[in-house]
Amino acid sequence: MAIKVMIVDDSAVVRQVMLDTLSKASDIVVIGSAPDPIFAREKMEKEWPDVIVLDIEMPRMDGLTFLKKIMAERPTPVVICSSLTEKGAEITMQALSAGALAIITKPSLGVRDFIQDSSADLLHAIRAASMARLQRLRTSTTPTSPASPLPIANHTSTGNGSATSIMQERMSSPKLSADAILQATAGQGTIQTTQKIIAIGTSTGGTQALESILPELPKTSPGIVIVQHMPEKFTATFAARLNSLSQIEVREAKSNDRILPGLALIAPGGKHMLVKRNGTQYHVDVIDGPMVSRHRPSVDVLFRSVANSAGRNAIGFILTGMGDDGARGLKELHDTGARTYAQDEASCVVFGMPKEAIKLDANDEIIALERIPDVIAKLSNR
Repeated sequence: MAIKVMIVDDSAVVRQVMLDTLSKASDIVVIGSAPDPIFAREKMEKEWPDVIVLDIEMPRMDGLTFLKKIMAERPTPVVICSSLTEKGAEITMQALSAGALAIITKPSLGVRDFIQDSSADLLHAIRAASMARLQRLRTSTTPTSPASPLPIANHTSTGNGSATSIMQERMSSPKLSADAILQATAGQGTIQTTQKIIAIGTSTGGTQALESILPELPKTSPGIVIVQHMPEKFTATFAARLNSLSQIEVREAKSNDRILPGLALIAPGGKHMLVKRNGTQYHVDVIDGPMVSRHRPSVDVLFRSVANSAGRNAIGFILTGMGDDGARGLKELHDTGARTYAQDEASCVVFGMPKEAIKLDANDEIIALERIPDVIAKLSNR
């Protein structure tokens, strides 16, 4: 059955280009479009969509207000179309807090070319949103509880080029493995230290999952490295908000940051994060490079680097998310003797990445989200 989509944007150009793009997909049907939420709500009385594509800044009623009303009345998957500005980033975080599932960033100029170039990610966002289990998400009216962006986030400009060039890279590049960034060395030399490292990879629904885990951890927890698929301008804001909720320190990673007990480092959007070791000490490198498993940062890259540097001293978790990024990396961790976990289907927003890891026998245990903080806390007492 086709996914029914409603487009809500005050730009006639955006509405038409999205309509043209989505009309080419056999599994998606646009049941309506509207220049503002009030017109949209009238149309939705006749036929309710499976997914809403929603602008933020509109006349009569802004998108954030409309989103909150929809989530209170009849929770529906929402993909936000947001401007890539500091103000847009803050409003977007509020939208995630209110229950939005996905973010498509758009520039102030060249919208037609941008949306056409990013059509693959728009389609992916809608399809993933239609699969999400909204009952697994907790929404909040406060700005400190963001919900769950999907892995469509690398629309942002990085040192490698413009947003449009990144879109073209995603669409045209082959699906690369972690070999494109580093070779596997099977945890060579890990006998020198017994310091534990926790590696977490997640995507769709991951921000909610991380908010369930990190605030529950004691300051004595082992050092944590995290890849959450998220746009470049949002990872620092997300890390700061997690930091405000947690006993441990949480921040966006920078090259040469040491991995220490009581510290969680989140990979910056648009960059790969690798764990390396110098003697008995671990640190991270944040680097450019091609997309791996069609993502940058990639969970596969992080997990391989942890397998190389920490081996059996690592603990790996693959959490809710669409696709298979991290499945092979978790298998590599498992094969070096690391303890590995895959989130169970019942607690996932999208049971994609954990499912693929389980298919590869990459996990020692399938674990419910609510059990993860206790598992990590026990490690801090060993």
